[in-house]
Amino acid sequence: MMLTPSVLTAISLGFLALGLLVAAGTLIASELRRARSGQVIDKAIHQGTVPSATGTDVDTEFGGQYKPDVELPFHWLDSRLGRAFVADEDRNLIDQCGLPSQRAQLIFLVTRVLLAILLPLLVFAFWSGGYKQSTVIFMLAVLFVIGFMGPKWVLGRIAAGRRTQVARELPLFVDLLKLLQGVGMSLDQSLQVMASDFSHVLRVLGYELTLANRQYAQGRTREHSLHRLATLHKNENLSSLVALLVQVDRHGGAVQEPLRAFSDRLREHRRSEMKERIGKITVKMTGVMVITLLPALLIVTAGPGFIAIFHALGSVGK
Repeated sequence: MMLTPSVLTAISLGFLALGLLVAAGTLIASELRRARSGQVIDKAIHQGTVPSATGTDVDTEFGGQYKPDVELPFHWLDSRLGRAFVADEDRNLIDQCGLPSQRAQLIFLVTRVLLAILLPLLVFAFWSGGYKQSTVIFMLAVLFVIGFMGPKWVLGRIAAGRRTQVARELPLFVDLLKLLQGVGMSLDQSLQVMASDFSHVLRVLGYELTLANRQYAQGRTREHSLHRLATLHKNENLSSLVALLVQVDRHGGAVQEPLRAFSDRLREHRRSEMKERIGKITVKMTGVMVITLLPALLIVTAGPGFIAIFHALGSVGK
């Protein structure tokens, strides 16, 4: 058999597929061992004892309330492959999208691996015939990049949309907080009410505030619980507001006057942004008007003159 470039490419892809199958088999075997171990522990718990490392049985304290975490292979995320395919930047994007952290990271990892492998293989199987080897290799490389980066691009679009939503919700957030402080509620009560009763209008900030209140109820300080809200969506105004709330919570004092000043400053900032957008729209509309209205204007204004000239030239020719 002649070892042509196409045959060598097919053999290489076959070895790649075989290696992936071996790796998948190893992972499946590891998961089966973990599941079997979890079943043994669970069975021992239901019987009232847990086998210890030394082979003796240890009585359980909680009477079968312990459940081993063998449902999903979250430990993949801590492996070298998991760290390479789901980097810190990707985990930050997943958090910005408001998705459950570990489950979403695992789905992102599996999706990225499958798309990066399946897209080139499908194209090679159904499209590679009749094309040059350089063209096929180029398309396989492009599809590998698309499959690898596609999930991250999707997450980036979702995260950008949520950042825009945060900027839109922030003035309402400040106004509601100022209103609740005006009726005599404390800062903690105000944040609890905003997270529970106004989450339908504060879809992003309400979700983040719910997480912050949950962490605060579990014993964290207000500064630590609001750190995610201040830094996750990269909004300077939101960071300034969180710094103000932390300062008020730490040192006490009235918060209505600082909130009023902050609200005025925020509205002034939004007003300047709207003026800037209107200026950009005016420049863009100039090109649209030149393309669409100028031909019609020329026809209406110069059309009769051109018709008269054509008639005059026709009479001269006669």
